[in-house]
Amino acid sequence: MSLNSTPSANRIHIGFFGRRNAGKSSVVNAITNQELSVVSDVKGTTTDPVTKAMELLPIGPVLIIDTPGFDDEGSLGELRIKKTKQVLNKTDVAVLVVDATEGMSSVDNQLIEIFKQKNINYFIVYNKCDLIDVKTMIKLSGEENAVLVSATDMKNIDQLKEKIALMADLGDEKCLVKDLVLPGDVVVLVTPIDSAAPKGRLILPQQQTIRDLLEAGATSVVIKENEVERTLKILNKKPRMIITDSQAFNVVSKSTPSDIPLTSFSILMARYKGFLASAVDAAIAIDNLQEGDRVLISEGCTHHRQCGDIGTVKLPKWLEEYTGKKLVYEFSSGGTFPEDLSEYKVVIHCGGCNLNEREVQYRMKCANDQGIPFTNYGTVIAMTQGILTRSLEIFNGKYK
Repeated sequence: MSLNSTPSANRIHIGFFGRRNAGKSSVVNAITNQELSVVSDVKGTTTDPVTKAMELLPIGPVLIIDTPGFDDEGSLGELRIKKTKQVLNKTDVAVLVVDATEGMSSVDNQLIEIFKQKNINYFIVYNKCDLIDVKTMIKLSGEENAVLVSATDMKNIDQLKEKIALMADLGDEKCLVKDLVLPGDVVVLVTPIDSAAPKGRLILPQQQTIRDLLEAGATSVVIKENEVERTLKILNKKPRMIITDSQAFNVVSKSTPSDIPLTSFSILMARYKGFLASAVDAAIAIDNLQEGDRVLISEGCTHHRQCGDIGTVKLPKWLEEYTGKKLVYEFSSGGTFPEDLSEYKVVIHCGGCNLNEREVQYRMKCANDQGIPFTNYGTVIAMTQGILTRSLEIFNGKYK
C-alpha cells in the first residue's frame, strides 16, 4: 500500500442489497463504470460480497460492496445471506435495489427493517425502469427516498451517485493525532523492526500518524525502540510526545523522561475509531480475572502468525504475568467476530486500523449488550506495564 492511497477502513462503505436478479450487480457496474460483478439472468450469480475501492464525487474515497441476494435458498444460500449480514455491520450507506417490474417484496421490507435497526442511512433504487409503463413510473417516482434507474441504458445513474453523496454522513473530520500538536512540534515515533514487522513497509497506524503529522505541520522523527535516549540527546527541541508501538511500551517508557508525554499507535487508533473511552473503562476487568477465565483476543485483519506474534503470544504472556492467573484464550481475526460472547470474561480487540468505525462500534455494541467488557490491545498492554495513566495524559480527558 502506498502512503498516498486511502485505506478501505477510512472510506465510506456503500452496500448494495436486494433480492436475486433485482439488478444489484448491473447497478454496481453502472456506477463504477466497470464490469466489477458478473451479470447473468441466473439467480444467485453473486455468491460472495464483491468490493471496489474508488473515488465517488463529491464524497471522495468510497468502498462499493455488491452483496449476494437476500432471498437465497438452501444451505449455501444461508451462508451467503450470513455474509450479507456481515456486510451490513460495516455499511455506512445502504442502497436497496428493487426490480421495478416486480415491485417491493417481503424480503425488501425485511432489509429496510434491518437498515432501521442498525441506524444505516438508506434509499431505494428501482432498477429496470426502462421496462415499466408510464403509470408505474409515475407511481414509483412519487415514493419518498426512491430513485428510478436503468442500468442497461445508464438512465439516472448520475442522479443515483448524487443521492448516495447526499446520504453519506461524513460527520466531523476525524484525525489520529494532529489535534494534539501544533505546527513546528517534534513527535518521536517508535517503530520496532522485528520478525513481526511487515517486510519493506510500515504498518497502517504508523503510516496514518506520519500523514496526520505532516498535515499538522509537525516534524516526525522515526526510530527503533532502542534509540530513544540517543535521539533525545541529539534533538535540540523537546518532543511534544513520543508515540510507540504498544509491544515496546515497557522499554520506551523506561527511556522516556516523565515530562514527555508517551502513548501508543494502538491507543491513538482506538480513539480514532471511537472506542478508547470504552476500552479504558473496561480495562478494570483485567484485575478481576480468575483462574481458567476465558478471554477473546480479536484482530480486525488477517496475517501470517509469527513466533512472537503480539496477539497470540505476547499479550497472553503479559496478561498472565500481570494477573498471576492461568487463562484460556480464544482468537478471532479478519471479518469474523463471534455473535455470542457470553462465555468470555473480557474481549481484547486490536486498534481496528483495518476496520471502519461502524464495524468496530458494532463489535463493541455486541459485547456491551451482553455485559462483556470490551477493551483493546494498547490499553491492556499499558495497564499490564503499569503505565496506563501515563499513556492517556496527552489527551487531557478529551478521548471520551
